[in-house]
Amino acid sequence: MYSYQRLFDFTQKIFLSIGCPPDDALLATETLLSADLRGIDSHGVARLIGYVRLWEAGRINATPTVRVVHETLSTATVDGDGGLGLVVAPKAMQIALEKAKNVGSGWVSVKNSNHFGIAGYHAMKALEHDMIGMAMTNASPLVAPTYSLERLLGTNPIAVAIPANEQPPFVADLATTTAANGKLEILQRKNLEAPHGWIQSADGSSSTNPNELKDGGALLPLGGDTGSHKGYALGAVVDIFSAVLSGANYGPWVPPFVSFLAPPANPVGEGIGHFFGAMRVDAFRPAEDFKQHMDNWITTFRNSKAKAGHQVLIPGDPERESEAVRLKEGIPLLPPVVKDLEGLGEKFGVTL
Repeated sequence: MYSYQRLFDFTQKIFLSIGCPPDDALLATETLLSADLRGIDSHGVARLIGYVRLWEAGRINATPTVRVVHETLSTATVDGDGGLGLVVAPKAMQIALEKAKNVGSGWVSVKNSNHFGIAGYHAMKALEHDMIGMAMTNASPLVAPTYSLERLLGTNPIAVAIPANEQPPFVADLATTTAANGKLEILQRKNLEAPHGWIQSADGSSSTNPNELKDGGALLPLGGDTGSHKGYALGAVVDIFSAVLSGANYGPWVPPFVSFLAPPANPVGEGIGHFFGAMRVDAFRPAEDFKQHMDNWITTFRNSKAKAGHQVLIPGDPERESEAVRLKEGIPLLPPVVKDLEGLGEKFGVTL
């Protein structure tokens, strides 16, 4: 178990060590560790070594100039200049928020970025402004579309954050696959099998081997063996909004997160793509009225009659509860993750 502050200080020093300006190092650290706090261990500090390796390979710019390259009153396209997605994405979301403040909604598509952490962190930035936030990103191709043997899509997550009044906000944050690739990485570290419906082998048959992707297998879209056409459609929408719209790489051309795999030699765009949205609630109805009805919506669903031994959850409940516990008790790290972090510490002279 490691305290949030201990991991925060360590991570911030690592980002500074690779050349990030102080403000960017702070922003990247907050973005990354939000995943650990919310119980999404696959996307938190366990990925720090991956970002460093991409920087060492010359595929991440530690000092990017994030800029708007095209815009209207309510829309913008942002060039991330090859920077950390952990930095590019929050800056792009801020642009969406500013546009929403001015004209009611803001929509920003991003190119030339990298992995941006958890989508929920970015969507939730809208909540403090009585806005609805949206965030999505494409990712390296690990997912086979329905009936395909080829990996053409990423896990392509979607997040939507909606404010309430007295109730906690509604925060949906989900991959468009049955499970995110990070969940496979956790199973690999624990030497456990994957559930049926997560993966297919290279010949298209169902598999429970969490290492199947290394042998040409693929993740399955949300819906698994019987309903993958729905997850396929959602993942495709994310890919198009994030990349075809912005000028980033899409489909099989999205560069891999791991540094030991080279990006495709014939890119169709620049870097990884994201898409953000912010909508002022009072552009539709008075914010207080809406939030009171959101309270009613949330309590109605949460208090509905549930199966024996279960409770009906609202999207965001488990992550919010995890954050409360982990801020108090610390963040658990698996031994392989600790080993990676200690290795980074030795390399840059930073104590974990």
